[in-house]
Amino acid sequence: MNEEYTGVIREIIFHNNENGYTVAVFETESEGFEEEFTVVGNIPQVAAGRTYTLRGSFVEHPSYGEQFKVSSFEEQMPTSEEGIREFLASGAMKGIGPKTAAAIVALFGEDTFRIIEHEPNCLTEVSGIGSKTAVRISEAFAQQREFASVTLQLQKYGIGAEYALKLYQSYGMDTIRVLEENPYRLIDDFYGIGFVKADKIAEKMGFQKDDPFRIRSGILFTLNHFSRDGHTCLPEEELCEKAAQLLELSRQQVRQQLEFMAFSGEIHIDLIQQKKVVYLMSFYLAEQSVCKNLRMLRGADLKPLAGGEIDSLIRRTETAMGIPFSENQKDAVRTSLQNGVSVITGGPGTGKTTIINAIIDILEDSGQKTAIAAPTGRAAKRITETSGHPASTIHRLLEYSYTEGEDGLRFGRNGENPLEYDAVIVDEASMIDLLLMDALVRAIRPGTRLILVGDDDQLPSVGAGNVLRDMISSEYIFCTKLTKIFRQAGESMIVVNAHRINRGEYPDCNVRDKDFFLLRRSKVPEMLQTLLDLCVRRLPAFFPKLSPVRDIQVLTPVRKGPLGSVNLNQRLQAVLNPPDPQRLEKTHGDRVFREGDKVMQIRNNYEMKWRDCEDFTEGEGIFNGDVGFIQSIDPELGEITVLFDGTRYVTYNPAQLEELELAYAVTVHKSQGSEFPVVVMPISWFPPVLATRNLLYTGVTRGKTAVVLVGSEDQLHAMVDNNRISMRYSGLAWRLAQLLKLENELREG
Repeated sequence: MNEEYTGVIREIIFHNNENGYTVAVFETESEGFEEEFTVVGNIPQVAAGRTYTLRGSFVEHPSYGEQFKVSSFEEQMPTSEEGIREFLASGAMKGIGPKTAAAIVALFGEDTFRIIEHEPNCLTEVSGIGSKTAVRISEAFAQQREFASVTLQLQKYGIGAEYALKLYQSYGMDTIRVLEENPYRLIDDFYGIGFVKADKIAEKMGFQKDDPFRIRSGILFTLNHFSRDGHTCLPEEELCEKAAQLLELSRQQVRQQLEFMAFSGEIHIDLIQQKKVVYLMSFYLAEQSVCKNLRMLRGADLKPLAGGEIDSLIRRTETAMGIPFSENQKDAVRTSLQNGVSVITGGPGTGKTTIINAIIDILEDSGQKTAIAAPTGRAAKRITETSGHPASTIHRLLEYSYTEGEDGLRFGRNGENPLEYDAVIVDEASMIDLLLMDALVRAIRPGTRLILVGDDDQLPSVGAGNVLRDMISSEYIFCTKLTKIFRQAGESMIVVNAHRINRGEYPDCNVRDKDFFLLRRSKVPEMLQTLLDLCVRRLPAFFPKLSPVRDIQVLTPVRKGPLGSVNLNQRLQAVLNPPDPQRLEKTHGDRVFREGDKVMQIRNNYEMKWRDCEDFTEGEGIFNGDVGFIQSIDPELGEITVLFDGTRYVTYNPAQLEELELAYAVTVHKSQGSEFPVVVMPISWFPPVLATRNLLYTGVTRGKTAVVLVGSEDQLHAMVDNNRISMRYSGLAWRLAQLLKLENELREG
């Protein structure tokens, strides 16, 4: 039930300046009696001694007891001399402390606020206040009253205090004017405000359904929504249909606005294979740029290798490594060294790491400077461990930085300041999305070898695009596919079964003394209980050197449902890291974070600061999919410190906790680029769009020591049979194929 109280903030226990989140002691009078209770919620620019009307309801916090959760508020200006003195002394206005506040009120009494607002020069009559200070006090008072007025108006439109503060910080005194002109710009300007929320605000402001701002916003929202599913463009007809459904308008109304948007440069309409497609301008320009730069890299003259012909260099490397290469492997090395751009693809156990090491050795022996990179920190760390050569993320290689406003993410290495390497090798290339590929190829100067290594049968990138597959299918880029499983890898049933799954054959489970198991369970509650028992008891007993939290990873196709990552995380946390008086915890929404928890960053945050505990260096950037462990929780500040990669400490304030999730269980998509000693995966009925062969293949190939599937053999077979490849709309393969066709015609003609 919503309740309302008017009273004074007596003490601030915690306040976050970024979002206004506050924990405070509130004093009010009820039925003639004074009453105190704790209030929590977003109250920007709050200060002790100020009077508020608070609306909300009482809730029970598991650790801190009863609290009043604020849903909306309104500051009340005091009218008594004592109230005015407390307000001025609260820190609301710079330049006024308790003594100055008392002196001002002693001189002007209940007329103080009028003097500050309309006759600030009179303040100079108070000892210690000069003309400049008087102006600052008046300006601070005006800003404070303006913000209070803006907040109150925004609440009428359903905009809470947290977003009110962000809006005011961005738009200042123009906040209401900007919003009333076009509330849909909130979608572009603020993370977390989507079309539905902006549309509700616009409706309260009286915007009509066919308003051009609304149609434009609906079109952009639809394109952005589908880009999150991996599409870089959409067929015009499909876009019009989806946007019309969202907007509850006709396709023709949407199509008319499309033409205006294309003319203004917000979107691009192209013709691909005789079909009209619509791009967000950023994806269209990225596709064009990738094609242009791949063409330049592919056709450039390469720095010659020292020490003889390539075949003799390969033989010398075989001898040095003590490994005879297959003809397939030799061809991969040869093709990579002979061409400006090349791709090496293959499944587990086919020798991709061996090939990478051989190429690096040949290049370095020839005096050529080589960079090794991967899309994620986890993948880069694994390359370093398996190859012995230092690797970095692509972002770090390109020297990324983040600037508030302007263009946001920037790369220090680009066309004007290219990478100073003779070769760039990128592993886990299936994870590279279109925008990252664009940044990479822009920064590589012609004459540098670009070698992409990956498994094109895995799930595609989380971001938009299907870069590796598009490059291979276009046949414009030289590609070698490794197919032979080598003896040592062939002894692992994980490797054998991964290839069986990929060929559409059912995996061979529970082979004696091997590493691939299926525990048959027919009902979801049985599967769930078995998963918990495996992580807590059975697997730690079987692998006593492995940590149940660090080394056992549950993977699942879905987020929701009893076998989804959300529910599995809650259940696994309860048994692997249960409540303990010795471990502090913090509740955020429906999640509880506890010291010792395994957690994951769920979106790229280029501004997040970290500190390395080994060399004490500092940097910025924590990325979607990074996994760490909670080291400490500050109960007063509400901050959580997480250790990533065993070396980087990151502190999250309460506003940043939206970016953090428990990671005892993660989706298969989120696991890309990682390897885990033991993988446990439920096999039940899941939506067919997710229960696919390549999702199963990707999940299985994450396991290093053991893979344990729990569930139905029939559903396992159904996943293998479901060879649905998630189709992504993209023009990259077509554009590259057109380049190949054009170059062939020029050669022939």
